[in-house]
Amino acid sequence: MAQDRPVHEIRLGKVKAAIWRNETEAGPRHSVSITRIYKTEAGWESSTAFGRDELPLVSRVADQAHLWIYQQSERSESDQNREAESSAQSNGSSSRRRSDRNA
Repeated sequence: MAQDRPVHEIRLGKVKAAIWRNETEAGPRHSVSITRIYKTEAGWESSTAFGRDELPLVSRVADQAHLWIYQQSERSESDQNREAESSAQSNGSSSRRRSDRNA
C-alpha cells in the first residue's frame, strides 16, 4: 500500500528530504527523496536540481536522513529484542510452573 505522506521530513532552508517507509518481505526499508522548494507567482514548486550554494544543504539533509533511518532500524531491533526476551521469560516462567506442578 502506497503512503500519501513521508514518515519524516528534514528541511534546511530551501532543501528538503522526505523519508518514505516501504514494507518488504525482508522488513521495512526506507527511501529518501531530496528536493529544493521555491515560490513562484502560482505558488510553491519543487525541483530536484540544485545550485552550487544549495549543495552543502543537500549534503546536510542527506546526512540527517541517514542518521534518522539508522536510528529507526536500531529502535526496531531493540523492540524486537525486548519482545523476544519478554516472550522467553514468560515461556520460561510457564515451564517452571509446569515442572513445579509435576514435582
